[in-house]
Amino acid sequence: MQEPIVVVDSDVERCLRLCTQLGQENYRTTPLHSLQDLEENILQGGFRVAILDFDGLSVDNRFFRDLKIKNPSVVFIALSSRPFHPELKESLCTHIYACIHKPHDPMELYYWLKTIFINEEEWKNSELG
Repeated sequence: MQEPIVVVDSDVERCLRLCTQLGQENYRTTPLHSLQDLEENILQGGFRVAILDFDGLSVDNRFFRDLKIKNPSVVFIALSSRPFHPELKESLCTHIYACIHKPHDPMELYYWLKTIFINEEEWKNSELG
């Protein structure tokens, strides 16, 4: 089974809804409701993907740089109702794997998650072989 996915959303109900949706597809999730919660958990590791809802969180390029330094293996997926984030140009190019427009299409989110976990599995198998 894959490592847990952390879902970070300041809206508790929306966060739990997404966790439930992912759970129905056999993904293990951990709900978090603030960037501080994410920062505290990132050093502990134990998760491969962090899904952040940009609409309720205030993030900047430095935030993502710092988190990637603390745990370089974490993959970030963003959810946002805004089509553009010029203030996050650097992070969108280097640290954020995908930015999905809200309301998100569950199939699109599953696609991105599968690419993350399939690529990771192929990488592990190539090291062993």
